[in-house]
Amino acid sequence: MLLIITILIFTVIGVFLLNGKGTFLIAGFNTLPKEEKAKYDKLAFSKFYGKTILALSASMVFWLFSDILQNNVLFVIGLILFLAILIFSLIYSNLGNRFKKESS
Repeated sequence: MLLIITILIFTVIGVFLLNGKGTFLIAGFNTLPKEEKAKYDKLAFSKFYGKTILALSASMVFWLFSDILQNNVLFVIGLILFLAILIFSLIYSNLGNRFKKESS
């Protein structure tokens, strides 16, 4: 039951971010000064993390099916997906200036 609630919460937060809202939910970004926040493309930033959170919730569905079907292989697949998505998103978002606004 707790896993279902977690998947639902992740899905709601993911959709919220995907719609360009909720940058206050992104750790680190919400603590930046206004001048620093203005340097970032909030919409692209929000959409990227929305997609990431939706992908994480999709990988958790494997955990749910693992529990229902009593199949540990599904849990391992979900865990590998979860960790791969997490590592990819951290590397992708922190290398380069992907979310900085273009200087004119």
